[in-house]
Amino acid sequence: MEATFKILVTNRNLYLRFLDDYSLEQLNTIPTGFSNNLIWNIGHIVVAQQGLVYRLSGLPMNVSAEMTEKYKNGSRPDGKTTQEEVDEIRALLTFLPEQTKVDYEAGKFQHFNEYQTQTGFHLGSFKDAMEFNNYHEGLHLGFMMQIRKFI
Repeated sequence: MEATFKILVTNRNLYLRFLDDYSLEQLNTIPTGFSNNLIWNIGHIVVAQQGLVYRLSGLPMNVSAEMTEKYKNGSRPDGKTTQEEVDEIRALLTFLPEQTKVDYEAGKFQHFNEYQTQTGFHLGSFKDAMEFNNYHEGLHLGFMMQIRKFI
């Protein structure tokens, strides 16, 4: 699992660079032909990791119900994310991988509710969920690399 956690932290550092390199206006821009923006993608991967790993393990998620609703699958950004929300997402980007590793090492992930993703992946364990999460974050990083060309 060490490599899986290392990939997660590396992914999150790449996402942090977007927060460092783009203004609030740019983070909120939804380019023509796209259905979301940079900040939605970042908020989405934060919420998705919590759902895939914590919710499916029967544990409480470390993100609010409001954040979950705003960034869940099928949601769309309104282009009005505030700086305070960006700051919260920034903090969660680094805190949550660390917390997940602490919880894993403490043996908290004892149960897992199997899940079939919309893309057809079967998740049967915590390990599967973590590995799929890293794949999912890579997909969204690719989407963001496309979006940034148009802002």
